Amino acid sequence: MSQMKAVSAEPFGLKRDGGGLAAGIKILEKELKRVSLDTVLAKANRVTVRKGSAGAGAFATMKPKPVDWYSFDAGDNATKEWYPQGLTCASDAGIGGSTFVVSWYHTPASGAERGVRLSFLNTATLRYRHVLLVRAGADGNIAPINIHAGGVAWYGNLLYVADTTRGLRVFDTRQIFEIDGDGTETIGRKGDVYEAFGYRYVMPQTDAWTTTSGTVRFSFAAVDRSTAPDTLISGEYVDTAGTVGRVARWPLTEAGILNAPAGGVVKAVDAYELPAGKIQGALSYEGAWYLSQTAGSTGNGTLIVAGDTVRRRPYPVGPEDLTCVRDKRTLWSVSEFAGRRTVYGVPL
Repeated sequence: MSQMKAVSAEPFGLKRDGGGLAAGIKILEKELKRVSLDTVLAKANRVTVRKGSAGAGAFATMKPKPVDWYSFDAGDNATKEWYPQGLTCASDAGIGGSTFVVSWYHTPASGAERGVRLSFLNTATLRYRHVLLVRAGADGNIAPINIHAGGVAWYGNLLYVADTTRGLRVFDTRQIFEIDGDGTETIGRKGDVYEAFGYRYVMPQTDAWTTTSGTVRFSFAAVDRSTAPDTLISGEYVDTAGTVGRVARWPLTEAGILNAPAGGVVKAVDAYELPAGKIQGALSYEGAWYLSQTAGSTGNGTLIVAGDTVRRRPYPVGPEDLTCVRDKRTLWSVSEFAGRRTVYGVPL
């Protein structure tokens, strides 16, 4: 029995709100080459280092130590313009394989806002590639999506990206397009070609779920495959002293779509009060909750495990979203701050 305190799920409603997105994607299908996720992974152009130095010092105080970790390349580890936030994996999707997906948000020092990108990381090949998330207008033009993207969850072909005050944005791994222009400073259709800030691949938003309550926030996301039916998790980051956030679980269909009545509102199946503030990620699995708590850019974080009891385990600086590799019984997170950026896993 989990020690998490149940609260009312009534405020947790989501209404499907994907109107107008299909028209733009239809134009992209005519003007750009659609590619598979396997193609993106096969053409991954960046190298991850298994058990790289970016993690060695960061994990010194952890107990238990990570079973494995993967460091981003030097440029991605050092940049102050992109920050990793969300994490999900092929085990969440139910497709097998060794792929992780990391969401990053852009904080431009100058120049154009570039929105959100996803890193598709294959731990078998030690390579990864960034894909830019975009919104395709009714005229087929594309624009960046300027949100925090604090969490990402993968189920089947669908990727749910947390949109803090609005709800969840949906992307489809079957809808990835190859950009035919080479411009690195602009985005959109330029004459007969498309540009996307130098990114070779883009994923247009395919759907959206909008909150029916102004009191609910969507700071992170995860998948629970141990419930019946499988559920999508969302939760709230709160850093106000004396205040904590909540988590909720939403029912999924076998296709990975939130299970709402036709044209109606999907309600969370349950909701819980978090046992502490500054929670950056939450995952439930086999009756227990795993929560990543941050202590800022210099302090070590905490992994809170709320099962029959509440336990606290040392975590590195800047822990974010959580995901689970079920056949290995490992819990994974990503650290956000420059110089420490790794995807790392610990025993459940």
